[in-house]
Amino acid sequence: MELDSKIFVAGHNGLVGSAITKTLLSKGYNNLVLKTRSDLDLIDAIKVEEFFKKEKPEYVFLAAAKVGGIVANNTYRADFIYQNLMIQNNILYSAHKNKVKKLLFLGSSCIYPKNATQPMKEEYLLTDALEYTNEPYAIAKIAGLKMCEAFNLQYGCNFISVMPTNLYGQNDNFDLNNSHVLPALIRKFYEAKLNQSNSVTVWGSGKPRREFLHSSDMAEACIHIMENIDFADLIDNSKEIRNTHINIGYGNDVSISELANLIKDIVGFEGQIIYDTSKPDGTYQKLLDTSKLNLMGWKPKITLKQGIKEVYEWYINYK
Repeated sequence: MELDSKIFVAGHNGLVGSAITKTLLSKGYNNLVLKTRSDLDLIDAIKVEEFFKKEKPEYVFLAAAKVGGIVANNTYRADFIYQNLMIQNNILYSAHKNKVKKLLFLGSSCIYPKNATQPMKEEYLLTDALEYTNEPYAIAKIAGLKMCEAFNLQYGCNFISVMPTNLYGQNDNFDLNNSHVLPALIRKFYEAKLNQSNSVTVWGSGKPRREFLHSSDMAEACIHIMENIDFADLIDNSKEIRNTHINIGYGNDVSISELANLIKDIVGFEGQIIYDTSKPDGTYQKLLDTSKLNLMGWKPKITLKQGIKEVYEWYINYK
């Protein structure tokens, strides 16, 4: 990418999209195309096609998606599969038709089997059953990465799929019913401290382990890939071409109970932590193998403790 290349960031107001936009601007990229949902409904195929015909972006970061935590995924199953499929299909097809030079598609680590060996390598995709609670979202994301792969192989496109681990950062969703675990815990402990509560209830047993990556690190990884890696670099001509996506993760994980205690200390809450075992735990562990990306020259910089402190400060100042 050149600094004046025309770059469309789809989903620029979201957690990842806003981090990508901020990082691009900080690196001197000066020709970004940004559209809010009211400006451009990505579920509307005709409007998306008209947008690509008019704007002719050279590069696309596809960070737009319908996302949420365990409860949201399990409750709004139809919305999660339909909306994500439509967004992906519309943008990928229009990018192909309008000869976009390179596109980066963001998936999710939930694409891997529920009982996959840890850490999860790219090759484990489609080797076993998915976790049922977020199966519709995972299937949509698998379809997206396979669509990228298919367009590359049939039409010579340069669409690259990345699979991030659990992300957190500024502009996260802190809604207690629909958010992911880390922002939900920040809000719970903060409000418990304000209200001088005796305890905070954490969903599940606290035993499952999760990997967390700061959105700023994620943005750096995405831009590194767009600047340095093409689809051709991901192909081993001696093997069958499949699972050409790239994992993006932190490299190690923590239990939910360890996460809760870390956030408790950062917030300064002095009460008890109670675990509600009537709520689902989800997959026991989801740790990505990031050796593929590490060999391509990228590693994260922001520690979990440092990142949570930053997000907590942002939350109490901008909520």
